[in-house]
Amino acid sequence: MTNYFHSVTLEEEKCRGCTNCIKHCPTEAIRVRKGKATIIKERCIDCGECIRVCPYHAKKAVTDPFSVMSEYHFKIALPAPTLYGQFGQEFSRERILRGLLGFGFDWVFEVARAAEIVSDATRQIIKTDNVKKPVISSACPAVVRLIQVRFPNLIKNLLKIESPMEVAARIAKHTISKEKNIPSNKIGVFFISPCAAKVTSVKAPYEKKESFVSGVFSMKDIHIKLLEKMKNIPQDYDCDLVSSGAYGVGWAGSGGECNALETSRSLAVHGIHNVIDIFEEIVEDRLNDVDFVEALSCTEGCLGGPLTVVNPFVARTNLKWQIGNAKKNGFSYENTAADYQDLLWTKDMEYKPILKLDDNMMKAMMKMQKLEEINDGLPGLDCGACGSPRCRSLAEDIVRGLAFETDCIFKLREKVSDLADQMKALEHIYKPKTED
Repeated sequence: MTNYFHSVTLEEEKCRGCTNCIKHCPTEAIRVRKGKATIIKERCIDCGECIRVCPYHAKKAVTDPFSVMSEYHFKIALPAPTLYGQFGQEFSRERILRGLLGFGFDWVFEVARAAEIVSDATRQIIKTDNVKKPVISSACPAVVRLIQVRFPNLIKNLLKIESPMEVAARIAKHTISKEKNIPSNKIGVFFISPCAAKVTSVKAPYEKKESFVSGVFSMKDIHIKLLEKMKNIPQDYDCDLVSSGAYGVGWAGSGGECNALETSRSLAVHGIHNVIDIFEEIVEDRLNDVDFVEALSCTEGCLGGPLTVVNPFVARTNLKWQIGNAKKNGFSYENTAADYQDLLWTKDMEYKPILKLDDNMMKAMMKMQKLEEINDGLPGLDCGACGSPRCRSLAEDIVRGLAFETDCIFKLREKVSDLADQMKALEHIYKPKTED
């Protein structure tokens, strides 16, 4: 299997060996062995579900430290639209953007502006006849990875356009390099992220060789500090950093991308398990009346990302106010993509099979047959007590040499019961005769 960077990692000392994570992982990427969880890298899509459900905080997302900013002469902040939903109505978007300058950034470029550009490019692409419908949004990297490992038939449906984060980073870096006459390698572009998957997409891009983003900061790490920075900034601060309208801001929540497309033939789904259900509908060709699918792995979209602070439903209310404020203040920009060809992926998406038992075809077929035999002999309860998410997963682990049949408590009980019967039989055979 190809090595690939993962933002989601495990702090083994905090793990108690509970099975919360294995039950919620959408790609069965987690096992519990010897009382500790392990993450199978080839299966992980960095969706962050394990971070969300772990009661002991043993899973975490690796992001960049703020000290990385010192490596660059000119520093640009790229706030995800989700950031606006992390603050109440006393904090306008202008105030939030101005507050970011207090961190040492020289400029702030809204990812929401790039979202509007991507929306315009998407409108143009959907109108063409050379795309497979329904077109699936590629904005959520966890969803793209999900398709890559679990739904290879849908790779052709993916919208082959760079994410708003990447588009924003490219525009921001090019603009400053041209205006300030600063070499690109001395300009640092830093994304403020609501999720772990974005970190992975920066460190290991799937659509090109190298990301335009220099580093990724966690929204959790920046939240409290940003509140402090904004205290001395007036509510009605007039800020020239605002460059997007209601459509771009709305991208933060589920349905925002669909709203920006202004078409009734679209569908928005959020929550990774709901996304899987919809993808199965597409595979079975049951979504004929839909041209576009906005699929986001987190509940309520990016507002529910594992690196956010505010409850996603509260954040959605905050975002509604920001959207309404954008309309009221005239921030109704519709940034356009003059030539969307410049936004297309430069690398093809590859299928990454996760059920590859052996490189040798004959051996793989034999192992698959053995897997089926073992699975037929298991109880089929999918209780997770063995440390694998399902009985079939345990059968796969046994074939791979990573587990034993007796890891199943039901099989273990049968084994112990058989041994007890054998002991009783032996005791009866060798029991010394007593004299009358």
